[in-house]
Amino acid sequence: MSAKIPPPSTTLAAMLNELARNEGFTPSRVPGIKFMKATQNWPKQKVTYEPGIVIVAQGRKRGHLGGQTFNYDANNYLVLSVPLPFLCDTEASPEEPMLGFSVNVNPSVVAELLMDMRDLPPPSESTLLAMRSYPLDEELSDVAHRLLSTLRSQEESKILAPLLVKELTYRILRREQGSFLRALAAPHSHFGQINKALIRMREDFSAPMDVTDLAREAGMSVSTFHSHFKAITATPPLQYLKSVRLQKARLLMIEGSNAATAAREVGYESVSQFSREFKRYFNDTPMALAAKMRDTAMSYE
Repeated sequence: MSAKIPPPSTTLAAMLNELARNEGFTPSRVPGIKFMKATQNWPKQKVTYEPGIVIVAQGRKRGHLGGQTFNYDANNYLVLSVPLPFLCDTEASPEEPMLGFSVNVNPSVVAELLMDMRDLPPPSESTLLAMRSYPLDEELSDVAHRLLSTLRSQEESKILAPLLVKELTYRILRREQGSFLRALAAPHSHFGQINKALIRMREDFSAPMDVTDLAREAGMSVSTFHSHFKAITATPPLQYLKSVRLQKARLLMIEGSNAATAAREVGYESVSQFSREFKRYFNDTPMALAAKMRDTAMSYE
């Protein structure tokens, strides 16, 4: 009698347990791919994910955004089409750690694929919220398995992994949920216009910005810009910018900066205002939270 083949999630979990050596995020050999590991339950934390695909092979994570909850676990994967700050909790234990990986999706790769794809419906804007979870089927599990296998080898990571990232993106673009990723290559849609503003906020977060300028650059009226921005991110524009600045400041302090230096680096003129807004956002003082994060070796981008 032939040996029973283990289910894909078990195989993925075994490989991730080998590759994800550290608690939190571990970079892979390929830029844009990170391994994820947690050995204990984590309550809701403020996190930011880049546009991409997140596959969890063991344990469970939940994203909370706009009054909705999205599970991603061995049966469901997560898709994000813009950089999003949201609340996330994790179910894990030392005996059964949460194991997963994230794959950033580049808009240029999406655009290149779409040039050769036919019979696709236009990106849907009926539901703009830019985060969703979907069932992980055998086809996608197979691509994920082959991708993780290549990441064990330096040579295969360099040659094969980019092709498999492209295949994973293609497989999702072909599905109903691909509408969220297809929107990345639709710069003149409402989604694409808002994405321009999000890119500017992420790249120039320390510069002075107001909604009027952002709306003008997006080619929208202020009211239309505000409405579509909140529909996509579940957050008003200035609150989104504040979350980007505070997340960046937290990373700076984890790396050793003091509160005053971090505040200046992310665009705050008043350290006291920075400390107040930081405590309101993270429910802890800047230095206390940074110390906790360093102690647990948990850092989120």
